[in-house]
Amino acid sequence: MPRRTATMLASALVLIALLCAGVLIKVPYSEMSPGPTVNTLGDARGEPVLQISGRKTYPASGHLNMTTVRVTGADYRMNIAEAVYGWLAHDSVVVPHDTLYPDGKTEEQSTQENAEEFSQSQESAKVAALKELDIPVATQVVVSTVVKGSPSEGKLHAGDVIKAVDGTVVKEPGDVAKLVTKHQPGEDVTFTIVPAKTAAAAEKAGRAPEGGEKITITTAKAPAAEGDGEEGGKDRAIVGIRAGTDHTFPFEIDIKLADVGGPSAGLMFSLGIIDKLTPGDLTGGKFVAGTGTIDDAGKVGPIGGINMKLVGARDAGARYFLTPDDNCASAAADTPDGLTLVRVKTIEDATKSMEQIRTGRTAGLPSCSTG
Repeated sequence: MPRRTATMLASALVLIALLCAGVLIKVPYSEMSPGPTVNTLGDARGEPVLQISGRKTYPASGHLNMTTVRVTGADYRMNIAEAVYGWLAHDSVVVPHDTLYPDGKTEEQSTQENAEEFSQSQESAKVAALKELDIPVATQVVVSTVVKGSPSEGKLHAGDVIKAVDGTVVKEPGDVAKLVTKHQPGEDVTFTIVPAKTAAAAEKAGRAPEGGEKITITTAKAPAAEGDGEEGGKDRAIVGIRAGTDHTFPFEIDIKLADVGGPSAGLMFSLGIIDKLTPGDLTGGKFVAGTGTIDDAGKVGPIGGINMKLVGARDAGARYFLTPDDNCASAAADTPDGLTLVRVKTIEDATKSMEQIRTGRTAGLPSCSTG
């Protein structure tokens, strides 16, 4: 066989081997890429994203788009070829698998966690928006979860409103733990609660739940290694619940958006609610996108995948991007052409910036690049 032919054949075999290795060998990495954006002022799958009843609403034009990141599933393992392509591509990021799914978390567990965070973000978005509009929101302490096999199982249920413990009115979730741990394990503690179904009916009617029924629970000793959210510890009394906060709104606000998880849409939901409840357009017809968690007090928090969200927003047509303060440095380092970053720390910051965008006074917008 001529030397040239042999060399070409050997090179071809090496190339085939490399290609096979690239396809067959799996690596512990996952990919993040821009996901879809959704206008919180518009429709999704044929119905409005924000549905408000029991209160006058106003037409809203323009865009207040929430942004998302698409990630590979927990059970999917990239091959070498996919990882290399992802590293070279500008519109995707390859990260260690454990970054997205720590501690061996399954895709089902991640989906459930994201769904819970998304639900909580909707609640906080409503509270923050109404507080910004000076609309009163009633707060109540509820049972968040009941530990399986605990003294409370079958007696208390998630969503039950806790009015009092041993006759002492409960004002904060932490009050429950303090009152329960005054007891010794084996002693009885009396909860005054409004059942979850009754509380849900009252909330739908726009009023605080009234009355209450008494439930007596015999406390148990907290596990030596871990508590259950009630100031647990050795020889501490517990009943096996986690207390949380719920709100009663003066009118109904529904957020209809499927197949989205995580807490990062909170800011944009809040702005959408504010726009719907106030005359005129918050956007002035402009295309604004953004991201950020939000708490009940209206503080905007950081999120993951900021650079992918910037690309998704720009591709969707956004001109301005509301950026959480803690994400500004990363966002400013790689901002897509044609997209103006606007730094926000609170819902109040965001509404003030929206006024500047609406009126065209954009030179004074708080910028991620200038601090």
